[in-house]
Amino acid sequence: MAASNYSLKVNRELLDPNFESYRLSLDSIPTYNVELDAAVEEVKLKDTQYTLEHMRAFGMYNYLHLDPWYEDSVLFVDCKGRVLSLTVTLDTALGKPREVYSLTSDPSQCEGRVCASLSLTSATWAAVSDGAGTLTLLRTGKRGDGTFMKWEPLFSEDTGEPFSLLHSTSHVQEGVHSMEVLLLRIQKEPQETKGSGFCVSLEWITVANSAGQGQEKKYEVKKRRVLNGKTVPHYAAVEPKGKGLMVASEKPFAFTHVDGLPVQLPDPEPMEVEKTDPIYFWQQTVEDVTVFVRMPEGVTKEEVQFSLTADQIMLGVQGFPPLLEGQLFAPADPEASAWIIKEDKSLELTLQKREEGPMWSELVMGDKRGEYVMSDEQAALIHERLTFLTSEDMNGNPDKDKPPCNSQELEDCDGFPEDGSSLTHFDGESLKPSQVVNLGSHQYLFTVDVNPSEMPCLCLRHDVDALLWQPRPQQPGNMWEHIATFNALGYVQASKRDKKFATCPPNFSYASLCECLRRAFIYRQPSLVETVLFNRKQGRQVGQVAKQQVASLDSDKPILGFRATNERLYILTSSNLFILKVNNN
Repeated sequence: MAASNYSLKVNRELLDPNFESYRLSLDSIPTYNVELDAAVEEVKLKDTQYTLEHMRAFGMYNYLHLDPWYEDSVLFVDCKGRVLSLTVTLDTALGKPREVYSLTSDPSQCEGRVCASLSLTSATWAAVSDGAGTLTLLRTGKRGDGTFMKWEPLFSEDTGEPFSLLHSTSHVQEGVHSMEVLLLRIQKEPQETKGSGFCVSLEWITVANSAGQGQEKKYEVKKRRVLNGKTVPHYAAVEPKGKGLMVASEKPFAFTHVDGLPVQLPDPEPMEVEKTDPIYFWQQTVEDVTVFVRMPEGVTKEEVQFSLTADQIMLGVQGFPPLLEGQLFAPADPEASAWIIKEDKSLELTLQKREEGPMWSELVMGDKRGEYVMSDEQAALIHERLTFLTSEDMNGNPDKDKPPCNSQELEDCDGFPEDGSSLTHFDGESLKPSQVVNLGSHQYLFTVDVNPSEMPCLCLRHDVDALLWQPRPQQPGNMWEHIATFNALGYVQASKRDKKFATCPPNFSYASLCECLRRAFIYRQPSLVETVLFNRKQGRQVGQVAKQQVASLDSDKPILGFRATNERLYILTSSNLFILKVNNN
């Protein structure tokens, strides 16, 4: 994988260094409840799906989908295989979710079945996975205009192995309508002898219509590209025009197959530095420095060019570039220094140090063409000084009651996230990484659709804050733009041990977290207060306050889905859809 060649540029104007804390607000949040006709079936992981990656991909799946093209419209799939849609216009007059499509296959008979997934490709198209390996692309019509229309499947393919839909997008170029779909699989890898024995696969499929004369347009697969990695990506999305792919993961991904054929990508060759023999060798004592310089054969004293001041040196041969030139590491005494030619092929130079004692780390500042030769006495002295840092005992810990930790006994979930976590942009033509960001300690928090015409945004922890980044592949110089900040959210979410989902609305007015059961936390951005409020400790008037609110649901069922709009927060359990009126716009 390519080394990191890009860094995320934080917009300092979006940071609030004076942010103090969230104030707990006891204001009630209007909560509305829609009872479902059929349960949302939570797919339980089987004994064969035992890895941490299975849990990340399928055990923590968000079963609720928000339509980014039509505000306050959510969708989900129930246990009967029905794709249900609910659009909220008036909270006090909620209707029942309407069926827009029904899965034709019976995924329960599939071995290794995963949860059914859904991706809203465009304002009039959608992609659906039945969780058993079938991909279906559907023409939905305009979904949010109040009219009811059944979705029409125009492409369906049994891929053979269960997968989850990560992202899809649609575009038209030269009259050809294309859809880009990204699938996630966790597959058994027989060749893997270490680790869990599974690998994570991303399949990027391009489906386009082909129109012949007098023939109806038919959609078919035009291209398949497969990437493999070791961990489930935190973020994976295709560019709006299908020209590239972005992946954020703890371990790198790489393209392995295109249209079923192995990708012949040359291994990145380490940068080789041309090895040349040193031009000079040098030694030193506490009093002086001795330099041995290679000279062209047959050089006479008259052809040697030499000048020395307290700080500068120049040594060369007439007609050749200087052999030694530049600023000395420390001052020398020109009067006590001298040089002599030995055997017509080398020159010995002695420099008297102006200050005795300090050792030079280099001869000429920045000159790497020489080699320092350490005397036997100096090597013995350094070895003696370092002896106290070593021990013959394997375990130098004198506390025998606390044996050292054996890292081999740790599970995957016990390990601290590696600093190798990265965000990578792959070029769709060359299939090579073009931009790589080392995320390091920037913990990944959540993904959210802010603008449906753009790629999904990703939220990363930055110190104590949470920063929202909008990918802009059309701007190579600023491919990820910092567009919003949620004050102290990085610190706050770390304290929620039972946190399951996190999200924010498109207008960034608040951020929200939910636990596995019952509770949701809302963190509002600082806003003006209507009454006069004073900080008693500092004796000053407070003009803005950031509020924290807690909502407790009347349910004991696990939370399966969690989405936010500018006005409402949607929480899905197996039997209910809760709607929280967060803002009044």
